[in-house]
Amino acid sequence: MKILIVDDSSAMRKIARRTLRQAGYESAEVVEAGGGGEALAALDEGPVDLIVSDLHMPGMDGLELVSQVRRREDGRNVPIVIVTTEAGEQAVRAALSRGASGYVVKPFTPEKLEAVLGRVLPS
Repeated sequence: MKILIVDDSSAMRKIARRTLRQAGYESAEVVEAGGGGEALAALDEGPVDLIVSDLHMPGMDGLELVSQVRRREDGRNVPIVIVTTEAGEQAVRAALSRGASGYVVKPFTPEKLEAVLGRVLPS
C-alpha cells in the first residue's frame, strides 16, 4: 500500500506518519507532500492507494486538491481523507461534496484514524 500525506506543516506530516504506523499501516510506503501542487507532482510519479490531506494549506488547499485529484483518470477512485481542525458541518460538507471519502478532526488518535480508514479503504 502507498499512502500520500499532504500537509504544509512538516510536524503534522510526521504526526500523521506516526499515527498511520500506530493504526496498523507500518508496512505501507508513505510519501509526503508539503502542499497541493507537490501532491499532484507526487501523483505524476505513480499511483497511490490513499491520500491523507490537510484542509487548510497555502496555495492549493485540501478542497482544491480533492477536486484536482478527482479530475484525474488515476485519481477518481483513490480514497481521500481530509484532516482538519474544523468539526463544523459546513467544512465537512464542502470536503465531501468535492469528492473526499472521509475526514478526521485534529487532534486524532490512531483509533479514530483507523475507524475512518476502515470505512474508506476497500476490504
